[in-house]
Amino acid sequence: MQEQPVILGSIFVMRILPAILALSSIIPISINATATDKPNIVFIFADDMGYGDVQCLNPLRGKIPTPHLDKLASEGMIFTDAHTTSSVCTPTRYSLITGRYHWRTKLQKGVTQGYSLALISPNTLTVGNVLQQSGYTTAMIGKWHIGMNLPTVDGQAAHSSTAEKRSNVNWTGDILEGPFDKGFDYFYGTSASLDMPPYVYIENRKFLDTPTELKAFHRLGDASADFEDIDVLDHYGEKASEYIKKQNSEKPFFLYVPLTSPHTPIVPTEEWQGKSGINSYADFQMQTDAVIGRIIQAVNDAEFRDNTIVIVSSDNGCSKMANFDELEAAGHYASAQFRGSKSDIWEGGHRVPFIVRWPAQVKAGSQCDQTICLVDFLASVADIVEFTIPETAAGDSVSFLPALEGKEILSERKGIVSQSVSGSFAYRMGDWKLILCAGSGGWSSPRNREANNLPNATKGQLYNLADDIREENNLYIEKPEIVEKLLKQLESEVANGRSTPGPRLENSLPVANIKLWK
Repeated sequence: MQEQPVILGSIFVMRILPAILALSSIIPISINATATDKPNIVFIFADDMGYGDVQCLNPLRGKIPTPHLDKLASEGMIFTDAHTTSSVCTPTRYSLITGRYHWRTKLQKGVTQGYSLALISPNTLTVGNVLQQSGYTTAMIGKWHIGMNLPTVDGQAAHSSTAEKRSNVNWTGDILEGPFDKGFDYFYGTSASLDMPPYVYIENRKFLDTPTELKAFHRLGDASADFEDIDVLDHYGEKASEYIKKQNSEKPFFLYVPLTSPHTPIVPTEEWQGKSGINSYADFQMQTDAVIGRIIQAVNDAEFRDNTIVIVSSDNGCSKMANFDELEAAGHYASAQFRGSKSDIWEGGHRVPFIVRWPAQVKAGSQCDQTICLVDFLASVADIVEFTIPETAAGDSVSFLPALEGKEILSERKGIVSQSVSGSFAYRMGDWKLILCAGSGGWSSPRNREANNLPNATKGQLYNLADDIREENNLYIEKPEIVEKLLKQLESEVANGRSTPGPRLENSLPVANIKLWK
C-alpha cells in the first residue's frame, strides 16, 4: 500500500490513496429517534500512547508499524488537535466520563491508586447514564482508575497487603461507586493501572477471586494466583470482542474499552517480542494496535460496521518508561513534532491521537484541525442520541458532532484547560497557550524548580502554536495583554464552576483551594 505524507502547517498526517479509500438525580429524557436509528458506540482508550506512536499521524518520524490504526484512520476522520484534560491518567478519565474538569474535585494533582475511594460523586451525570437513559446497553471492559469504594472488614479505608500486614479488604463484599454504579450495565476489569494492586479481576460489583499471593508488577500488592500482567491486554481484547458478538441490532450498545497498554508494565507477549526491531515498548505498541484491530474486526464481523461509531484515543502522551533514547536512536519520536511527554504541560503531554470511524456519517480519509478536548465526549454523545443534558451537569463539555459532519464546532466556550502531573495549569484559546509555571510541570527537563533557577526564568509561559508548535519561543514577557486575557478567562471559568454557558455551578471544593499557580 502506498502512503503519501502531507504537511499541513506543523501537523504531519498521512493520506491513503483514493483507490484504497474506496475499499474501505438525573431525569429521563424523551428521545425522538427509534432505538435502531441510534449508532452503536465503541470507545477504545489506549494508556500512555503518544501522538507519534500512531504511524499515520507521524509518517516522517514514526517507526512503529500500526496497520490497524492506520486503516481505521483511512476509513474515518483524524483529529489533529485533540487534547486530554491532564497529562496523566485518572484526571483525564474523570473528565471523559463526566464532561467536567477533574480539577473541580479534590484531585488537584497526580492520580488515584488501586484502593482509592471513588472520585466521581454520587448523582454525577456520566456518559453511561446518558446512554442508558437513551435506550442503550452499556458496558466497560478494562481499567477504571477513577476510584471505587472497596468493601473492608473493619470499616476503614481499604489498603493493600504487605509482607508485614494483611489487607483489610473484604474480597467477597460488594464494590460500590465503581463502573457498575456509574452508568455501565456490565463491568469487567481492574480498579486501576496494571502496575497498581489489587491484581484481581472485577465483574460488576464483585472480585472474581480472593488474592492469595503478593506480586509486584512494579508495585507490590494483593494478587490472584493466576493473574499475570502479560496476559491482560489480549484478555481484554477477547472479552471486548465477545461482548460485541453477543449484541443484536434491536438495541444499540455502548462499549468503553480502556486498555492497560502500552502503559507499564511493558510486557508484550511472546508472539510480539522482538517484532518491532526497536525495543519492548515498540513491540507492545504493535500488540496494542493488533488488539485494537481485533475489536474493530469484531464490529465488522457482527455486521455493525456502518452504524457504529468507533473512537480510538489515549489518556495522555507517551511515558518516558518507553525509553526515548532507544526509540529515537531508531528514528521514532513518540510525541511526533511536539515538545514533552506524559506528565508534562507541553503539547506532548496532552495532545493525543483521536480517530473516529462512522461510515454512516463520517467521510473516509477526512481530517479535522479544530481544537477539541476529551471532556467533550459526553456532550457529543448526548448530541448524537438527542439527549438533553441538565443545566447542572457536564458544565465543561462541548459537542464535536458538527466536526464529524465536516462543519465548524459552534460554542461559546472560550478555550480548553489542561494540567500536568503536578497540577500546573495551561489555558488554550485559539492559537495562544498560556502555561502557569516556568518549566514542564512534569518529569521532563527543565522541571519547574530547575526552570525557576534559570537566568532568563519567567513566572509563566506563553506560546503561539500557529508559529511555534514546539513551544520554544516564550512570549510571556513580550505579550502581557494576551497573558492577562487568558488568565482572566481561566479565573472566570474556575469561579463559575463551568466553562460553557449556563447557570453558575459549584466546584466540589472551594475556589480558594484550586491553586492556579503551583
